[in-house]
Amino acid sequence: MTEQTPWSLEEFEKRIRDMERFYHINHPYHVMMHEGTLSKEQIRGWVANRFYYQVNIPLKDAAIMANCPDRDTRAQWVQRIIDHDGAPGEIGGIEAWLQLAEAVGLTREEVLSEEHVLPGVRFAVDAYVNFARRADWHEAASSSLTELFAPKIHKQRLDNWPEHYPWIDLSGLAYFQKRLSEARRDVEHGLRITLEYYKTREQQEKMLGIL
Repeated sequence: MTEQTPWSLEEFEKRIRDMERFYHINHPYHVMMHEGTLSKEQIRGWVANRFYYQVNIPLKDAAIMANCPDRDTRAQWVQRIIDHDGAPGEIGGIEAWLQLAEAVGLTREEVLSEEHVLPGVRFAVDAYVNFARRADWHEAASSSLTELFAPKIHKQRLDNWPEHYPWIDLSGLAYFQKRLSEARRDVEHGLRITLEYYKTREQQEKMLGIL
């Protein structure tokens, strides 16, 4: 059986970016969110459930670092943990998300208790963290490239929520503004790792499956 020719770096990157069609921005729930048709209860439910993902992002990134022997990569990757956990004098993404929760009418206590987190959400997030713990660190790093498509959805929320959901305190939208620049920086790093690591067509196709 003849081995397929690897895609060029340009073609590989194009195929990675084409994966946007599978991103949750296209899910009916997020389409409704974008169109302004979600109820207060639906917005609150999404914020409360998404928090479980937010608090697990640093665990996922710590798992990638724990498996990565390359010091330069770790030195850059650790910024992702700081972005979410925060630093002295600087709030992180988790705190910013709690402020969003308060802005939509949830209490900090009920969000932190995870009482609203659905079993399916918990299962999916836990599976992602476990993947990062067990996979080759390059593959786990590549899985973060869903961030390629995040700035678009963050910008949509910044543009549309004040109009569609005027009951939400604007100060709660700081998380989305914060992630615009952070996500772009993270994508640049993750994309560089991915394009350098996957050399054969089989490896490249596997990466698309991971994403």
